[in-house]
Amino acid sequence: ARRGERMTPGERGPDLTPAQIAGDRRWFIRGALGASAVTAVLTLGSAVPWLEPISILRSRRPSRSPNGIPINRTAVAAKVTEVAESDWRITLTGPSGARDVGLADLLAMPQSSAVLPIACVEGWSATTSWTGVRIRDLMAVVGGHDHDVDVESAERSGSYRTSTLPAVHAAHPDTILALRIGGARLPLDHGYPARIIAPNRPGVLQTKWVRRLAAVS
Repeated sequence: ARRGERMTPGERGPDLTPAQIAGDRRWFIRGALGASAVTAVLTLGSAVPWLEPISILRSRRPSRSPNGIPINRTAVAAKVTEVAESDWRITLTGPSGARDVGLADLLAMPQSSAVLPIACVEGWSATTSWTGVRIRDLMAVVGGHDHDVDVESAERSGSYRTSTLPAVHAAHPDTILALRIGGARLPLDHGYPARIIAPNRPGVLQTKWVRRLAAVS
């Protein structure tokens, strides 16, 4: 209706009693609360592991490794699906030359453990124990123990298939080429046979499936 004109009952809609208006409000409030509850359940999977299977809005992948540590990039996604222990080697390069080291060689070296978190840019963080060989001990084999260290993954592509450990990180006693997680052999999705774990580094820089460590001159 135009200004100044009165609306007819049909134009202004049906007249509701106070009881009907109150009932409509109750249904609206119940609907809003119900929608909020559903949203909470769908998103809680990112924080509560046992709710992950029903969380379609979760920001982390389902736990598939010892101690429930999530996986931000699987071996399938990275196209790293098969590793033959007998053939696998990691190449160490430094001022005194290069050396290929196999898994048996790494296991024969002094092993160190550290309790460190994986802190992912997706918003989750999870802590467990890691065991392997200190990076500084490995790089000492090729005279690169006081250098920055370039780390290269067997991953074929991806923004983080390579990373650099600054010398201060490479020399830290808790910076490890990890072979075990939570006391168990490192799963393939977590970087088997070997991955980087270092304190105060984002998860995307904790390079998995390491195949080369090179001292930066």
